[in-house]
Amino acid sequence: MDHLSYKTLTVNKKTANKGWVIIDAGQGSLGRVASEIAKILKGKNKPSFTPNADCGDNVIVINSDNVRFTGRKWDQKYYLSHTGYPGGQRKTSPRELKAKSSTLLVERAVRGMLPKGPLGRELFRNLHVFAGSEHPFAAQQPKELTLNI
Repeated sequence: MDHLSYKTLTVNKKTANKGWVIIDAGQGSLGRVASEIAKILKGKNKPSFTPNADCGDNVIVINSDNVRFTGRKWDQKYYLSHTGYPGGQRKTSPRELKAKSSTLLVERAVRGMLPKGPLGRELFRNLHVFAGSEHPFAAQQPKELTLNI
């Protein structure tokens, strides 16, 4: 037997096989789509998953303006932010956030599902969200991915 057959192979930047994937945000509700996007960004769908390395694919999310919520979350759910001053807590509903930019809904949902720290920030840079179906990454030849949700 070869003595190298017992070595655990880990992925690093040189050996990571990163691809490009397109996901349509209108396929399901926001949370279900965002969790699948986070798994792909982390690389958990690959057999060579390494938890401490960026081994996931680059994800292009199209049609973020068609994102769905269940129930009455468009008006009853709210996102909190703080200005840093006393009494500076702000509430924003998804309807208001979508009016500002529909890509923010998807970005915020996915960012909350990624690791908190330097690796999570690096993984978030691999996410590209667009409101319509047009995107400037055709040269990367992304694969269309349909989610089973």
